[in-house]
Amino acid sequence: MNEDQDLTVGVDTHKDVYVAAVLDQTGRVLGTRGFPTTMRGYAQLATWAESFGTVVKVGLEGSGSYGAGLLRFLTDYGLTVVEVDRPDRSTRRRIGKTDTIDDESAARAVISGRASGTRRPDTPRSR
Repeated sequence: MNEDQDLTVGVDTHKDVYVAAVLDQTGRVLGTRGFPTTMRGYAQLATWAESFGTVVKVGLEGSGSYGAGLLRFLTDYGLTVVEVDRPDRSTRRRIGKTDTIDDESAARAVISGRASGTRRPDTPRSR
């Protein structure tokens, strides 16, 4: 692993597990892994991602619901977290729906600039 490379992490959130993918800035997937939705799981996710290099941003799908705790943790940890919408239906029909596809899509949305909005962890999601 190259500690000098800048990375983007994508996270697909669920009730019991988060699935994360680490991508380099060219979009190459360096690793994918699941983590429990606990404080210990949050810390494991952050340190695992950093084992690949410098985490520049984290794309978090579901930051207003299942990902709210992870959003607070990662922000307090010092990482920049970007809220990512679910992939649109045409993308899901074309390439499918799995946790791995969703976490990679979240990271790719951040890298491409499609997802650039951030919100404070204590700010409610607008409806």
